[in-house]
Amino acid sequence: MIVPHLRRLLRQRSVVRFGSLLLILALFGLALLVVQPDLASAPRLVDRLGPAAPVAAVLVGALLMVALVPRTLVTVAWGALFGPLGGAGYTLAAALVAAALGFTVGRMLGRDFVAERVRGRLARLDGWFSRQSVLGVITVRLLPVGGFGLVSYGYGTTGARVAPFLIGSVLASVPSAFGYAAVGAAVAEPDRFNWLSVAPASFGLIATAVLVARWRRSERAHRRRPADTAPD
Repeated sequence: MIVPHLRRLLRQRSVVRFGSLLLILALFGLALLVVQPDLASAPRLVDRLGPAAPVAAVLVGALLMVALVPRTLVTVAWGALFGPLGGAGYTLAAALVAAALGFTVGRMLGRDFVAERVRGRLARLDGWFSRQSVLGVITVRLLPVGGFGLVSYGYGTTGARVAPFLIGSVLASVPSAFGYAAVGAAVAEPDRFNWLSVAPASFGLIATAVLVARWRRSERAHRRRPADTAPD
């Protein structure tokens, strides 16, 4: 009974694509455990790249996040290599590219599988993702539910819209980008570090707190609305 059922599943393209997505994530996870990067040569490589170093930083950072490398590690490393402001800026650009790539792969390989099988509460949850605004994405990004790349893949499997997801992903990354880039810069050159360069992080934290508070109020109002407008 199990073998024929498994064969029927494997004939479904959505199952094969979703299995490919899980395999990709498993391989990335294995690579994180096995690969040992040569960090000592990174400064010399940046010097050799010259004007092309910022572009390389964005592209390499995006690929690392897509490969499930924690965004925190990338931000600290880029802060050490490019300074607090440059490191934060290149990391945010890389986060935008990585979010787009992860979302696209998740949508292509996992959306059909999820849409065909979600029922009950999972279907309502999928509908919630479909209705999410930028504030909703920011809130999910700030929750400790998974790494940056993993959340991007997961969002792609839902009915979430692309534009709010990308904007929310970048905005949610702003405070920690400046903060961790500052940490990396301080470790690399403690004598030359200027704490004024991390001032944008404080504004990012305040903006994030305001956005999350407004989103929570709107969600509570949305939940109360059906009861308030219900007929007597």
